[in-house]
Amino acid sequence: MRYNMENNDLTNWMQEWFEQFMGRFDRLDKFIEVMNSRHNVLNGERLLDNHDLCKLLNVSKRTLQRYRSIGAIPYQMIYHKTYYKECDVEKFIWDHFSKNNNDKEEV
Repeated sequence: MRYNMENNDLTNWMQEWFEQFMGRFDRLDKFIEVMNSRHNVLNGERLLDNHDLCKLLNVSKRTLQRYRSIGAIPYQMIYHKTYYKECDVEKFIWDHFSKNNNDKEEV
């Protein structure tokens, strides 16, 4: 009888511990979702960094550097990191990659 009561106590303790453990995972999941949904914003305008823009345009970091050097795409340096305003990126894509824009030369 005593063994059964000790076994039940251990089972209850393990069940409570497991529920607390799973609760922590749930909180971590929510935190990760919040962090993933955050974007860099400047004056209400979403900012893209080099990594974001490389993926979006399917180009290398060196190509982005060339675009910046020739003034093809505006950028801002914030704490030694390069950012591009979303509206500037949209204009750049429209101006340089639009299929309907045959009269302009691609960069």
